[in-house]
Amino acid sequence: MNAPAPTHRPIQQLPDQLISQIAAGEVVERPSAVVKELLENALDAGATQVTVRLEEGGVKRIAITDNGRGIPPEELPLALARHATSKIASLTDLENVNTLGFRGEALASIASVAAVKITSRTHGAAHAWEIVGSHQGTVSPSSGPFGTTIDVQDLYFNTPARRKFLKSEQTEYGHCAEVVRRIALARPDVSFSLTHNGRTIDHWNTSESAKRSAQILGGDFAEARLQLDESAGPLRLHGYVGLPTASKARADSQYFYVNGRFVRDKLLVHAVKAAYEDVLHGDRFPSYVLALELDPAMVDVNVHPSKIEVRFRDSRAVHQFVFHAVQRALAKTSATAHGDTPAPVSAAEITPSSTSLGDTPSWRRPHEQTSFGSQLASPAWTSGSGGSGGGGSRASSTFSPSPFPPGSRWDAPTGAGVPQRTSDYGALFTGAPKPVQPPGVQEAPLPETTRPASDDDFPLGFALAQLHGIYVLAQNRKGLVLVDMHAAHERILYEQLKNALDAQAGGEQMQVQQMLIPVTFFADAIEVGTAQEEHETLKALGFDIAAVSPTTLAVRAVPTLLKNADAQTLARDVLRDVREFGGSRVLIERRNELLGTLACHTAVRANRILTQPEMNALLRQMEATERADQCNHGRPTWVQLEIAALDKLFLRGQ
Repeated sequence: MNAPAPTHRPIQQLPDQLISQIAAGEVVERPSAVVKELLENALDAGATQVTVRLEEGGVKRIAITDNGRGIPPEELPLALARHATSKIASLTDLENVNTLGFRGEALASIASVAAVKITSRTHGAAHAWEIVGSHQGTVSPSSGPFGTTIDVQDLYFNTPARRKFLKSEQTEYGHCAEVVRRIALARPDVSFSLTHNGRTIDHWNTSESAKRSAQILGGDFAEARLQLDESAGPLRLHGYVGLPTASKARADSQYFYVNGRFVRDKLLVHAVKAAYEDVLHGDRFPSYVLALELDPAMVDVNVHPSKIEVRFRDSRAVHQFVFHAVQRALAKTSATAHGDTPAPVSAAEITPSSTSLGDTPSWRRPHEQTSFGSQLASPAWTSGSGGSGGGGSRASSTFSPSPFPPGSRWDAPTGAGVPQRTSDYGALFTGAPKPVQPPGVQEAPLPETTRPASDDDFPLGFALAQLHGIYVLAQNRKGLVLVDMHAAHERILYEQLKNALDAQAGGEQMQVQQMLIPVTFFADAIEVGTAQEEHETLKALGFDIAAVSPTTLAVRAVPTLLKNADAQTLARDVLRDVREFGGSRVLIERRNELLGTLACHTAVRANRILTQPEMNALLRQMEATERADQCNHGRPTWVQLEIAALDKLFLRGQ
């Protein structure tokens, strides 16, 4: 289909009205754009109270009243003129914009497609003044409070073709309300009121950012958020990031501000998304309210007509700062919220003899090291006995001799199943075992060096039992803790693998477990070729996989952290990812996904009966592991049931 031939016309100067209407196509996309521009002007004028009144979704009327400085009567015509503004006067001002508005086009563009009236009264003036229509209108006396009211009616009345592209009244109102919410989130020091068709919809009094964000994003966000406030040189990032467990199916609760201006910048969105990569499933979206403050000279806000996008002078530095700030906030766990997050286990602390739940924090005593092959003695078990504990039979595990001193014994109190005081459990981790006292003998106070640990030393408490081979039940100071043992162990292994690879990049050696008898398995030609071509990549990951025949591969070594996993399954998984994404890309871009897969295969499985020391070792490692509140897919690893909630379930005190 051929396009119609253009009509030949001479070059001519466009009339001002048509120029403004063309500009309105960029600035006044829909009623919400008018609300945005007028609200920004109100805040730039120093307003502390703003009222937004809408009718028919803003199409029939938008009236915004503020208590700002006001506009002198002699400046009212200029307010409606094109390219007239009080916010910049030179190129230097443009390069250091510290106001929300600055282009000087908004009011003129709005007045070209709607009926506009401005009523304003400056502080100290005897009365208000008003102007109607355009900059050619007459300024006349009026009545009104201090501040400014801009009344916009019949949007697109003179461009009916434009009005046809608007959606329903409810849809347009929804866009307007979202703009008000965005701006109200950024300015908790200002009170906002929103009415629609004469009915008050929202009202937010002056408050703090914590309360304002809870009011706008809801109680669910308020109960599942982490506060963030970090600075680095001229950069400061503060606000709240939602927990991964409170993620959503849509990205409709993501608010990012640069120097108070709401933006939807790809660089910033990517930085936050990358920070959530370890703790959030790919098809879920986090909620956050974040504000970045920096020198106005370091950011260009004049790259988009609606000022929704920005450009940074040093985009890489900004991206890395935002990424690491959010990542550090997410690394803090609820279990350690009372103090500093424990340092993760470094590669240097991962020895060939440690594995799985046995990779215990450095503050554990040497004789308390435990693994699936070497366990701590249980309160109800002594060397050579066959007692039960941890929810199942001891026959399911192989034990080495008791780590307690020869001849010692520690039993639960007579007639008791599991001790109920946390301090009793603390004795397991604070030195010599507690001897059984003969009847009538008073126990001497413990020396200061062996005093039982306080509840705060172990936020997740101590294990009571195992439920259906899936969950660990523990008691802490607040009440009952339920732990998904597979999800928790998966996170621990994943973080340890990451730390080991990071340490290797820093010059340390990856700890590997040589197989006494190599594990061989049938492989197709592609797998054999991948093992040969990507030998260095596999070695960097801690694997030694060699071809022993055209159809057979042998696994000779695996990372020490994965030595208890099925070697064949691990080998096939790592070969598949290396083949699909390429060696260098796996180590850089796809590293976390690969490590997550390896950790999932290696983590303790459901229906695996854990001993009580194994369960306690898991709890201790969770407390010492970053991001231990969620597994690699964003699901929670543990939940807390407080005593008050349990009392409510059983109607205690009612």
